[in-house]
Amino acid sequence: MAEDIRLAGVVALAQGMAAAGTPGESWRAAAQGACRALGGSFAALSAWERERGRLRVLVNVGDLEPDEKEFPDDEAYPVHEFPEITEFLHERWAGGGGPNAWVETAEGPWAGRPGYLHQRVAALRRRGRGCCVVAPLVLHGRAWGELYVARRAGEPVFDGDDADFATVLAAVVAAGLAQIERLEEARRLAFTDSLTGLANRRCVDMRLDEAVERHRADGAVVSLVVCDVNGLKRVNDTLGHAVGDRLLERFGSVLSLCGAMLPGALVARLGGDEFCLLAVGPPADEVVKVADELCRRAAELELGEGVACGVASTQDAIGPVRSARRLFRLADAAQYRAKASRAGRPVVAGREGPDDPVVRLADAPAGRPSAERRRFRGRHEPPPRKG
Repeated sequence: MAEDIRLAGVVALAQGMAAAGTPGESWRAAAQGACRALGGSFAALSAWERERGRLRVLVNVGDLEPDEKEFPDDEAYPVHEFPEITEFLHERWAGGGGPNAWVETAEGPWAGRPGYLHQRVAALRRRGRGCCVVAPLVLHGRAWGELYVARRAGEPVFDGDDADFATVLAAVVAAGLAQIERLEEARRLAFTDSLTGLANRRCVDMRLDEAVERHRADGAVVSLVVCDVNGLKRVNDTLGHAVGDRLLERFGSVLSLCGAMLPGALVARLGGDEFCLLAVGPPADEVVKVADELCRRAAELELGEGVACGVASTQDAIGPVRSARRLFRLADAAQYRAKASRAGRPVVAGREGPDDPVVRLADAPAGRPSAERRRFRGRHEPPPRKG
């Protein structure tokens, strides 16, 4: 019967991690599954941050004490307080031993075997827990972190069979974490521009749809900046595409720097020489100020000829925004005007009175925008050079 219960626990843990939609949900599923399978009252999943020399708690589940949160903001412990993370995995495991779990109790060493650690014993006593089992997590052959399950004081102490079972659970958790890493990498590739590392058009479309839905629900200000890098074709034709790619990368860095001035803003490359910035919440004037700074910095780039920048915000006089597509058309039309007039500053939709030319262009009937754009651009563009 006990073996059946444990097998069911392993299956439930694996299924819970597989069904999770985010890393946080997967961490929670792993800790909850291990806690149930081992009959614990509390469990935690922690990761070893090598670059910072600390063990960071990712999630706590079960009976939490006042100083414990389910998803801690910054609960971490210096690795030197938990030397088994390095000693157990890097010395004993590297020397031929397996990454097995062990037991700690509030009374000190368990069954006379190695494993006593003053900090853990003190923590057990302070939080009213009688014992814990600690299972190292190994990912890609390296120490990743640990799975920790505890029982209340007065409950049966974990034994050797529990420690062996915790080792099995840790292997299942590690396999789930590896799968999450693969999925996250696939997700990252699906929503990231490979050249600049910024978000791509697919990501923008998704986030813009969500932003407009939020605007319709609670009136949140949504602003979109669309940019076109001037002079890319000339750079490609005269200096080569590798240099043109460098221009795009440098502008992407400038856009990222400016986007950081707006909390939560998304910066993206739409494709070719077109980029955008999406901001939800900040007032339109703040977004325009950032767009103005973007134009200034872009003009200072060694390559290229600056940037044409258009802005559309739900806070300006552009009429109702019921779809992401309309906001995008408005920002795109503003960018076209900036391009046509060789403006050194952003053009903002809805700021030129009741008959705003950008709004008129964006809202032209289907089939007409191209012709209107040609006429609009023709009024501002200088005649082509001869020869």
